[in-house]
Amino acid sequence: MRVAVVEAPIGSGRHWAERARLLDGQGFDALLVPDTLWTPSPFPALAAAAAVTESIRLRTWVAAAPLRTAAALTREARALQSLSDGRFELGIGPGRPDAEAEAARLGARWGSAAERIAAVEASAAAVRAGVDPTPEVVVSAAGPRMLSAAGRVADRVALALGPTATEADLVDAVERARELCGPAMTFTQSLVGIGETLPSYLARTGGPTLAELQALGSSGLLPGDPGLAADVLRARGERLGIVEVTVPGELSEAFAPVLARLRR
Repeated sequence: MRVAVVEAPIGSGRHWAERARLLDGQGFDALLVPDTLWTPSPFPALAAAAAVTESIRLRTWVAAAPLRTAAALTREARALQSLSDGRFELGIGPGRPDAEAEAARLGARWGSAAERIAAVEASAAAVRAGVDPTPEVVVSAAGPRMLSAAGRVADRVALALGPTATEADLVDAVERARELCGPAMTFTQSLVGIGETLPSYLARTGGPTLAELQALGSSGLLPGDPGLAADVLRARGERLGIVEVTVPGELSEAFAPVLARLRR
């Protein structure tokens, strides 16, 4: 089971470097940086992290295909792959629903849903052809058309599920994805909390409370006991092919005991 931390740089470059070194030393598998206009651009942020780390993988989370041409994305990916000694991974998707305004600010054409899905395929193909060594490609997908496209270009699918998704919702998403991507596809699941610890963005954005997540039986909320949490993740890996989970950066310390159990 791979464990990745999702985090954007905050504060100075020195603080970001220290944070990247800490996560690398704690044994997390990957550092994932969002691609939004209200956070630093992921490519320079990941390049800075690459310079001060040794083993942690470095991934865009997720690069919005409409915001860059396939050629521009390949150029950035090639540079980061070189600077990281081959630790770059491409996380890519058709763009968040609210990213259309960001595309307008950048002067980029948003396009129809079909055009954005085609952009994901073209960009993934260009990066595969133009970057050496070829990075792993993780595609964020939910709808049937994006899942079908992911089956053609992705090494793994990131299940686009919200924090209130139940265990039944998770199982349904995996089954639907396997129908469209093929039975051998593996998956990434985004976690939202552990025990009683939630990331602050949920409160800031009016998201579900801890009590609501507990009442729903959110699949993204792990038990507070590290051993039980590790058992849940191992079972999902064996049963559902979920081989990676992502953890909000604020939860990395709370998740460290679970990581230790998974490494045994």
